[in-house]
Amino acid sequence: MRALVITGPGRAEVRDVEPPVAAPGQVVVDVERVGVCGTDVELFTGAMSYLHTGHARYPLRPGHEWCGVVTALGEGVDPGWLGRRVTGDTQLGCRHCGLCRDGLHHVCPDRAEIGIRKGFPGALAERLAVPAWALHALPETIDATTGALVEPGGNALRAVRGAAAEPGDRLLVLGTGTIGLLVALLARARGTEVHLLGRDEATLRLARDLGFAGAWTRASLPSLPWHSVVDASNAADLPALALDLVRPGGRVVCIGLAGSPSRIDTRDLVFRDVTAVGVLAGSAGLAGTIEAYADGSVDARPLVAATVGLDDVAGVLAGRRPAGAGPGPKIHIDPRR
Repeated sequence: MRALVITGPGRAEVRDVEPPVAAPGQVVVDVERVGVCGTDVELFTGAMSYLHTGHARYPLRPGHEWCGVVTALGEGVDPGWLGRRVTGDTQLGCRHCGLCRDGLHHVCPDRAEIGIRKGFPGALAERLAVPAWALHALPETIDATTGALVEPGGNALRAVRGAAAEPGDRLLVLGTGTIGLLVALLARARGTEVHLLGRDEATLRLARDLGFAGAWTRASLPSLPWHSVVDASNAADLPALALDLVRPGGRVVCIGLAGSPSRIDTRDLVFRDVTAVGVLAGSAGLAGTIEAYADGSVDARPLVAATVGLDDVAGVLAGRRPAGAGPGPKIHIDPRR
């Protein structure tokens, strides 16, 4: 089968590789759609921290935002999965340690991550093998575009939950990329008053098109009491800004990762009685995201700018936008093309 392989920093190619075989407890999925994530770009450029800690190494096969159809079952798998449209958890814990037993498999120290960690082959391929326990069934109301947005949506939903914003509360989202916009959409669906902060007016256009009138730059941001602030950016200075902006007794959620260390003054955290929340992975948010997409309360499809084939992935990873791409931040791949 055809699969995208990153062979070194700045080098990627489509190769013919052996198709996966479903081991006991696994299924094989024919992949319909895959989202390109910032993590994939960091794996391509060599900036991803796992490449420096030994948790990942070249050559590697990326892709962890996916959906598809189950076409083969390994020994012991419920036959009801055959033919189902599914997506799945990226984080594959050992399932034996205390963290896994406590439902925290996404921070299991021995976890694999599909397309990212410990050499587990990713979804930028025609087929993908994945443990059946990691699957989530997709209802018929969710199309391929939406199905491949479940994984980033799970991350965003966990950030919304971490913000603990009640209906009518005022939430400020720092960043207008895929995660920031998904946080905004999911929070609005819960009745929260959502505002977004972008780098400049150009980065705010899609947010306004999605109906967010409160879309600001730093120069235009109004002085309002923010019940919670979510940093969904990759800017090292924004966690400190989030802490500065949130009202006393509020909550700051950090889901973005900067390429250099972010620093805050913990005296501000303590003296203003602010709760700080870190979010890694969408595992616990996948089911809730599927529900929000399926019931129509959140339509994330406008975030996808274009869908291209495997042969175009290397260019996308290098930062080239496909011809005719729309304003959305996300590029999707159809490996069947």
